Amino acid sequence: MTGPTMTGIVPRWESRIFARYVPPAAAAVLDATEPRSVEETDELYLLVPGADNVKVRDGLMDVKVLRETDAAGLQRWEPVLKAPFPLDREAVGTVFASLRLTAPAVPPEGLTLHEALAAAEAAASRGLRVVRVHKRRARYTVAGCAAERSDFEAAGRRTTSVAVESTDPREVLVALATLGLRNHRNVDVLAGLRMLLDGVPERYAVVDVGTNSVKFHVAELDTEGHGGWRTVVDRAEVTRLGEGLQATGVIGAEPLDRTARAIAAMAAEASRLEVRAIAAVGTAGTRMAGNRDEVVAAIRARSGLSLEVISGEDEARLAYLAAARGVGLGDGLVVVFDTGGGSSQFTFGHGPVVDERFSVDVGAARFTERFGLAEAVSPEVVADVRAAVAADLARLHGRPRPDAVVAMGGAVTNLAAVSHGLATYDPDVVQGTRLDAAEIDRQIERYRVLDAAGRRTVVGLQPARAEVILAGACIVRTVLDELGCDAVTVSDRGLRHGVLVERFGVGTEAPSH
Repeated sequence: MTGPTMTGIVPRWESRIFARYVPPAAAAVLDATEPRSVEETDELYLLVPGADNVKVRDGLMDVKVLRETDAAGLQRWEPVLKAPFPLDREAVGTVFASLRLTAPAVPPEGLTLHEALAAAEAAASRGLRVVRVHKRRARYTVAGCAAERSDFEAAGRRTTSVAVESTDPREVLVALATLGLRNHRNVDVLAGLRMLLDGVPERYAVVDVGTNSVKFHVAELDTEGHGGWRTVVDRAEVTRLGEGLQATGVIGAEPLDRTARAIAAMAAEASRLEVRAIAAVGTAGTRMAGNRDEVVAAIRARSGLSLEVISGEDEARLAYLAAARGVGLGDGLVVVFDTGGGSSQFTFGHGPVVDERFSVDVGAARFTERFGLAEAVSPEVVADVRAAVAADLARLHGRPRPDAVVAMGGAVTNLAAVSHGLATYDPDVVQGTRLDAAEIDRQIERYRVLDAAGRRTVVGLQPARAEVILAGACIVRTVLDELGCDAVTVSDRGLRHGVLVERFGVGTEAPSH
């Protein structure tokens, strides 16, 4: 066809990602699916800022025009030209209109490829990039949609793309969910090539929605291709999602609103940082809530993120993964525990090998509400708290003494920050801190005699942690007693780092600051 119209072509909705590694969930689905076809092509892309998709493939000028982007970020592309060279006046008009350039005069014999490129370069001044791309593409069917996994090589650089397309946008969303790509940003081929050529950092984010706080972590893969991560953002906002959960069994409207607003702000920040995908996970608070579905729906409506409520076992496993990558574990018996607002996760292993993992409903927010620990309390109340925690940690009773104990979570990182007197939190100082039982006892006594306002004056303590720090310290100290140990190593790398490595970082290490 030599003209700009292509009859019988139905525009298709598309979503595409670009990444150094195919995300593990998508790779698992595609590896288990027989490809419908595999092909290798050499293509020539014409990149102009704000232009449509214009390329040369198989000796044909190929143009697709972006017609629409929907609320979910899906793009509707329409093929409008596939023409052989030389190009006639009508075809040249279509090409240059798609490039947002003024079309040149066209002689009766038309324009060759060389002549068309020269005219485009003259019209675009310095804005045109002509990019030669070698592409290997495997096509699949996933959830009724056309899908492809493509390897791109341009200017000596390589990247991988996974795309899904259908005439029905709802089918695309189902296929993206099947591939685990629902929270990935849609990046079209033109944008993906620009990012590849310009060396744009490959950034990913994790939002960890806990019972007491929401943690936000953004990291980027190193640009040298060595598989390491560099932290861009790592912060937490105390939203007290689980406020009242112990008494009512549901998450209240105000805590949900606070949390959804915080998550929406984090999603907006991730967008400004050009994050390619966000993994949002919910832990004990959302697991226990009788209105879990309402919580997930509210967060999606406010932020656009699909919150995945993970099991206690998965939470423990991912925390162990973060500790193994971040602290380094010896070959002996190791216990890694992560204590949060609503639960604590325990993983037992030897070095990188996990032997057992489980979750228990022991969390700082729960015990703070139960025993009134936001206020100053008597030594007898602290003793009652310790006894109640020990009773709920029955699964630790009678186990062999481990060679090492690693702890993570807001309680233990705040204990470490206070022990160092950090007026400004420094994750590199906190990482690997050894807290002995005497130091934890000292801090328990300090918090016991102060109310929340008084605790906020303690150097190193995050002000928003003032209400729950006494309960958190009691939990950490009781865990040491139950395991027969006198010290714990603190890991600043937590669940969010484990999620990052598992979801986005095949063969990579936990992020460094």
